[in-house]
Amino acid sequence: MPDRLASSPSALRFPRGLYGVTPEWDDTARLYEAVAAAIKGGMTALQLRRKTASDALRHEQALALAPLCRAHGVAFLINDDWRLALDIGADGAHLGRDDADPFEVRRAAGRLLLGVSCYNEPERARMLLEADVDYIAFGAMYPSSTKPQAVAAGPECLDAARTLITVLPAPRPAIVAIGGITPANAAPVVQAGADSLALISGLFDAPDIEQAARTCSRLF
Repeated sequence: MPDRLASSPSALRFPRGLYGVTPEWDDTARLYEAVAAAIKGGMTALQLRRKTASDALRHEQALALAPLCRAHGVAFLINDDWRLALDIGADGAHLGRDDADPFEVRRAAGRLLLGVSCYNEPERARMLLEADVDYIAFGAMYPSSTKPQAVAAGPECLDAARTLITVLPAPRPAIVAIGGITPANAAPVVQAGADSLALISGLFDAPDIEQAARTCSRLF
């Protein structure tokens, strides 16, 4: 478990700050260098999200990124595939609506950090908090180039999430915001109550990845 999780002064179960989500790049060396730059800029967590990659390439990239994140105390999660997360020693997994049941995953792999997509549905978050998840993610906060058909989730979703977690003991699950977030528009999302900002193109398509990461990290 990364040191940042154990030492967090905010008593969160998932690191506060910038949460990078990988783009659909097949070039593992390019991806590695981009992640290294984001880490240098202050990124606290990374999700390997590869929807178009083969199983072999996804495994290759997971094996490349896991030790990099571990060396820098960055939480490393795998999108969808909790078994791969266990196999390569990742810290956790992120589960969407069409992925494995978080309740079953928690029972089968209790040590993993678990994050779940809640879209614009606080009631879904309420239900999944019963699965002992480590963060609840809402989005899209803004129109998203990665998911142009994603539902809109405004500040009211973050407000509702705050209401849900205020009754939970510390360390509490984190609130993650995702969708269309960039260094230029991130501040209002943090002010609305997000503990963590998940960025894909807003981070990895930036002209200077390290600077983009630093701009977002300074908001916390």
